[in-house]
Amino acid sequence: MLQRQTILSVSTSDTGFVDITRHLARFVADSGVKTGLLTALLRHTSAGLVIQENADPDVLADLADRLEAMAPRDPSLYRHRSEGSDDMPAHVRAMLTNVQLSIPVMKGRLALGKWQAVYVAEHRARGSDRQVALHLTGE
Repeated sequence: MLQRQTILSVSTSDTGFVDITRHLARFVADSGVKTGLLTALLRHTSAGLVIQENADPDVLADLADRLEAMAPRDPSLYRHRSEGSDDMPAHVRAMLTNVQLSIPVMKGRLALGKWQAVYVAEHRARGSDRQVALHLTGE
């Protein structure tokens, strides 16, 4: 059984989605693991990890719009404001998205579907440097 770990650094510029699929695929390819499981954990509470469509950018735009509707950036709606008016809505959005994903590895590749990609979903209005802890096990 092989195990590999690393920290992937992802810079975001504002609210939206950053495709990290190629970074994950490279990590798997470089590991030598042919069959296994990749676990990714976003080490933050105001962003998320999601698997979504990679073909039509309108999907990501619509998702961003729905997240805005569910957790608007209206400071009058929240008690917690000490880290900025966008922080509490970002926490709510992070609760709606994942912070951890598990992706099977088959034949040395991520077992994602044809139209799937892995994204860091930035929920803060100002970007940030995000960290994704990766753990790969397999043979």
